Amino acid sequence: MKNNKYIILSALLAMSAGIPVNAQTDVADSTLVNVAFRKVAQEDIMGGVSTLNYRELTDKNYNTYSLDNMQGYVAGFNGSGMWGLEGSSEYSADNVPNGMLVLIDGVPRQANNVQPSEIEEITFLKGAQAVVLYGSRAVKGAVLITTKRGRVNDGLSVSVRANTGWNVAKSYPEYLGSAEYMTLYNEARANDGLSTLYTQEQIYNTAMGLNPYRYPDVDFYSSDYIKKAYNRTDVTAEIEGGNDRARFYSNVSYYSVGDYLNFGEAKNNRTDRFNVRGNVDLKINQFISAYVNANATYYNAKSANGGGYWSEAASLRPNRISPLIPISYLDENALAAKSLLATSNNIIDGKYFLAGTQTDLTNIFASYYAAGRNTWTSRQFQFDAGVNIDLSSVLKGLSFHTMMAVDYATTYTTSYNNDYATFEPIWSNYNGRDVIVGLDNHETVDKKSGVQNISGSTDNQTITFNAHFDYNRTFADVHNVSAILVANGYQQTVSQVYHKLSNANLGLQLSYNYAKKYYADFAVAAPWSARLPEGHRAALSPSLTLGWRLSKEAFMEGSVFDDLTLSVSASELNTDLGINDYYMYLGTYQDGGWWDWNGGTGHSAAQSRRGGNSDFGYLKRKEFSANVHAALMQNSLTVDASFFTNKIDGGIITASNQMPSYFMVYYPESSFIPYLNYNTDSRTGFDLAVSYKKQFGDFGFQGGLNLTHYTTKATKRDDTNYADAYQYREGQPLDAIWGYECLGFFKSQEEIENSPQQILGGTVRPGDLKYKDQNGDGVIDSKDQVNLGKGGWYGSPTTLGVNLTFKYKNFTLFMLGVGGFGGHAIKNSSYWWVAGEGKYSAAVRNRWTPETASTATYPRLTTTSGDNNYQTSDFWMYSTSRFDLAKVQLTYDFPKSIIGNGVVKGLSIYASGNSLLTIAKERELMEMNVGSAPQARFYNIGAKISF
Repeated sequence: MKNNKYIILSALLAMSAGIPVNAQTDVADSTLVNVAFRKVAQEDIMGGVSTLNYRELTDKNYNTYSLDNMQGYVAGFNGSGMWGLEGSSEYSADNVPNGMLVLIDGVPRQANNVQPSEIEEITFLKGAQAVVLYGSRAVKGAVLITTKRGRVNDGLSVSVRANTGWNVAKSYPEYLGSAEYMTLYNEARANDGLSTLYTQEQIYNTAMGLNPYRYPDVDFYSSDYIKKAYNRTDVTAEIEGGNDRARFYSNVSYYSVGDYLNFGEAKNNRTDRFNVRGNVDLKINQFISAYVNANATYYNAKSANGGGYWSEAASLRPNRISPLIPISYLDENALAAKSLLATSNNIIDGKYFLAGTQTDLTNIFASYYAAGRNTWTSRQFQFDAGVNIDLSSVLKGLSFHTMMAVDYATTYTTSYNNDYATFEPIWSNYNGRDVIVGLDNHETVDKKSGVQNISGSTDNQTITFNAHFDYNRTFADVHNVSAILVANGYQQTVSQVYHKLSNANLGLQLSYNYAKKYYADFAVAAPWSARLPEGHRAALSPSLTLGWRLSKEAFMEGSVFDDLTLSVSASELNTDLGINDYYMYLGTYQDGGWWDWNGGTGHSAAQSRRGGNSDFGYLKRKEFSANVHAALMQNSLTVDASFFTNKIDGGIITASNQMPSYFMVYYPESSFIPYLNYNTDSRTGFDLAVSYKKQFGDFGFQGGLNLTHYTTKATKRDDTNYADAYQYREGQPLDAIWGYECLGFFKSQEEIENSPQQILGGTVRPGDLKYKDQNGDGVIDSKDQVNLGKGGWYGSPTTLGVNLTFKYKNFTLFMLGVGGFGGHAIKNSSYWWVAGEGKYSAAVRNRWTPETASTATYPRLTTTSGDNNYQTSDFWMYSTSRFDLAKVQLTYDFPKSIIGNGVVKGLSIYASGNSLLTIAKERELMEMNVGSAPQARFYNIGAKISF
């Protein structure tokens, strides 16, 4: 900790002395693009990279998340990852990164901790050749988010943006009311050979709704508990300015988001975030510049105690309990009940008491009224500083750059936790009127300690450092030479995780082009990982790119092309992504088990749990890509296309089938089987980006079309566990959904007896699902599972993005559409797989009965687990193909003739809608969330004023 304080102090001193970042070129130069550790000219990028001018985008498209619908602007990114590789930038529970690397101003950070208003540019490094300098961690691609920097202007520039909008639920799950549920539950019991549970009188009284407190019929999605919409409001102030010597940019923002719930303590649920960012660039002298970035975020999420409302809404049956019961139902002679109720501190609105039963002493409704509240708090401080030194006096074209960053993040929860009493009513009926003649609190009591509790405390730290020498020089006006030699590393400390997450590598890139016509680029990284055995911790990751700008050739003169460039790349990157723990290369032993040699005396045994593997090594991304860039019609039309094929080689398996059987015994359970680099995954595909921009007098148009398509294959697998070739994973898609081929419903007991025996669980009866016996052995079991289709787990196999901008005078209309095609999913939530005591959804209305055998779309009802029916099969499979109208925004910029030439320099107002329309065969299904908050359409109005 002492060293960390010294680092921070040194950085602060550097800031006060005038030392800045990324020796970044003035952001006004839009021809330069942020890539690994530097900026390069757009024309010198040879494929595998896409960039987005985010500052310009936010002028016509208000966003609330930095990477929102980026597939609508960037080809090769499918909303999940790039070029078919796993994209999640989150970390697993054991602090292992899962996918693409996200860097904010060169530091590994979460994309959700930078607001869209803070962003200048986002660069997507898709190709292996583009990420090689980042080493092991970036092998699945990198997203570079660059925040805004101050621009040289006449004096101070201030802008304020305010937005307010409403989230409106797209849909809610539909569940049966109590009377219908009880009727069908009785049917389910009859199907299982059981007597009915609910009487006709109970069902009738519930259906009539004469006393919903005695005969509950709770609808979690009614207006009693749910708002029609909830608000989100944000305000952002941006201040920037400077001159050739010093520039600064600052951003102060606040947002507040409500919640759907409108009862009890939950109606106060709210999330607030306050953020302050300051970026400073300084030119110390003619050859030294520096920068300092600092960001502080304060985040609070307030909610009621008691658990998740939406998960309860998907599971608590409507007849289970009446949340609140009016005191007026108490019989005037029920003195004991009145006396008991007088002990309660939780009389709601002076009229209702909290209901419960011996089975449900607590419930979500009572908890939201009486269990207290909590606040989850997050505090983040991010600091990075860099120095840039021009060493041309030593060697012309040479420069040195270094950057250091320290991030701290803490979280904790404060809460007031209350106990509360619930009361089970004893009902009677006098002269046709229901009354409560007694109450039983089942020994529950009210208890408010008044003590604030603190729990869930975490503290995380990230330290990042890199330094690089850059060389850029042109000889004889045509020989352009550049090079970068970099040392890069970061280390993350996470609460309750013993090992720090580290990434360290050296990198070298050598680039040459002749007259911007012929290009050659060679890069190599030397990653190092402590997850590998000694002697295998270092590796070399090479990459070679060749490019040719045909449009500069004499034979292309007078052609339709303003620019036509071809390039090819080949790379082999080493990574420890996929090595999910330390010491996996070591054999392990533990105490356990017993043995004896004379039949009478037991002795403790030392058991081998795993064998060692001294050749345990990196996984490798081996990739070839070809790229084309074309510009036509005076650069109004541009086309970028890439073809890629890559393999992730050396995936980790437990080598049980690669070793002799005697390497493992079952008693005492021991194994000498090691982890082994074995699996190979391959991906092949293409991306295409077409953009067009043209001005026609007062009318302007800008449009973009982005298309990504890829296929995956398990190129190498250990399939010896499978007896039949149709179950081999090798050669199948990585996202294959494995399950049973359904042949419909069993129509009779005779059909069941004359069909292969299904041993998937439970007694098979008419109305249950019937499956195909793939191997003809007369038994339906796991050996009959086949590939049903692609799951699209790494993003849809085909992704489409369309963005359109229409401008007429001071009006701007922006539209964004995104689509994903070719994926499938399984209806396996509790909404569809209803069994036992589960809550009945509307899906069961089309259940199988002897009378509906020809029209049924759902299996027979059962009070058992329903294991035979609730298996992954094509009966439950659906297509996830869809196209979404993701955004429409209309903006009006007030002309100078209205705002004048005074203090106000600019004024804009706008209205927008998000997630407005989905076109899909299974639209209703995909717009419905089960067990979580509903999806929403967001309608927003906003204004921006500049001074």
